[in-house]
Amino acid sequence: MSEDTTPASDDLEAEAEDSEVEVAAEASPPASAERARGRLARAKLPLLVYLVCAAVYVGTLGPRALAPSPDNHYVHLANSWLHGRLDQIGGAPGTNDWACYDSVEHGPCPNNRWSFPGQEDRYRFYVSFPPLPAVIALPAVAVFGLGLWDRLFWALLAGFAPMLLFVLLRRLRESGRSGRSLREDLLLTTLFAFGSVFYFVAVQGTVWFSAQVVASALLMLYLLFGLDARRPVLAGLMLGLCFMARPTTLLLSLFFGVEALRMSRLDGAPTAAPEASWQRRLWVWLRGVEWRPVFKNVALFSAPILAVGLVAMWHNAARFDSPLEFGHTYLQIRWRPRIELWGLFNYHYLGKNLAVFLADLPWLSKAAPYVKISRHGLALWFTTPALLLTLWPKRVTPTIIACWVGLLPVALLDLCYQNSGWIQFGYRFALDYLPLLFLLLALGRRRFGWGFGALLAFAIVVNTFGAITFDRAGQFYDDDGTQTVIFQPD
Repeated sequence: MSEDTTPASDDLEAEAEDSEVEVAAEASPPASAERARGRLARAKLPLLVYLVCAAVYVGTLGPRALAPSPDNHYVHLANSWLHGRLDQIGGAPGTNDWACYDSVEHGPCPNNRWSFPGQEDRYRFYVSFPPLPAVIALPAVAVFGLGLWDRLFWALLAGFAPMLLFVLLRRLRESGRSGRSLREDLLLTTLFAFGSVFYFVAVQGTVWFSAQVVASALLMLYLLFGLDARRPVLAGLMLGLCFMARPTTLLLSLFFGVEALRMSRLDGAPTAAPEASWQRRLWVWLRGVEWRPVFKNVALFSAPILAVGLVAMWHNAARFDSPLEFGHTYLQIRWRPRIELWGLFNYHYLGKNLAVFLADLPWLSKAAPYVKISRHGLALWFTTPALLLTLWPKRVTPTIIACWVGLLPVALLDLCYQNSGWIQFGYRFALDYLPLLFLLLALGRRRFGWGFGALLAFAIVVNTFGAITFDRAGQFYDDDGTQTVIFQPD
């Protein structure tokens, strides 16, 4: 009897174990579901950052959110595309920064003219600004037409830049590279969103500012994919698209190049002695690089940039008979003669632009409203003084070097541009490289104590004033229209 019952009990125990395994398998969700829940949990805080920033931007717009802006060039460009046209239907819809091309003489139209009755086929008006923002607005224009509330559209889109900055900072924190806490990442995100020139740019709409809203989000993605040369194709695609909003940002490709070199150094490769010259240290560092993966990553990175560049060249040639002409040469503006004399970029402009970048401060007086701002805008260090901390990191790392190598050529090129960013509250061209400055703040490991808190509070007050008053409260801004007045007259 015992011989018969023993196998039976074993069978029952085995069945019980099998059923427990099945129940456990049913109770525990698949690994894919766990991963999905993990991603959702990680997305909650970035999503909250987006919602807060977008809500503040829309709130700052006030009633202006519910009407088209006066210089909605990209809406008009998207509308032209929808009608199978590259030029503007019915000619220039305004008198602010429209390009006019003489299709017979293949050159600029007679300057300071906004209509050519009976000659519309010869003299055609175009949007000279790179067209990516119009691509983004195209679906909304298809629905709402020229009545699209573009200020609201771009303010909602602006919330993505600080959200992506937070994701980027989180990656640096979780990898141990920045040494920052979650609280410090949120402070830096707040500084960018509300304590930098991005705030006033985010709430303007209009052609110049919407391009920088788009470029800021793309630059965050470029840095996210480009760090450690992790995703070369996606990094190249983001920078290529950014070029189609802000062309000078293409020089930020140098950041990826340095990161590709850093990631291809052999383990245990020698380094020069600290007392050696910088040339010697660089030479020794480069000797430790394995070049084959560098070339592979750079090729993968460059491919989408070249593809986007070919599209841009086709678009330019179709409009202006030249693949390298975006159309700024043909702008109908009073200072076109200086562009014809000195070009769009020249050392000639550097002195004036440096004055704006470094020294343009609020004008104070005893008469109401007691403070005025030049149309050239305020110096970068004044609107966001915490950026000065980037000049004194506690340590210098290859990624910090990559940031400086990437941003300095862009900053110099912007400073050699034919205007300073006029008309603006603060030096908005800094947005072409501002995300890298925030990386430097994170990587510099300077302590965020009460001093940083004071600088943050000051920046928020200053930039909130700019976001609320710019293009709305004209009494706070100088009314010079010549571009010659930078500092307060005596």
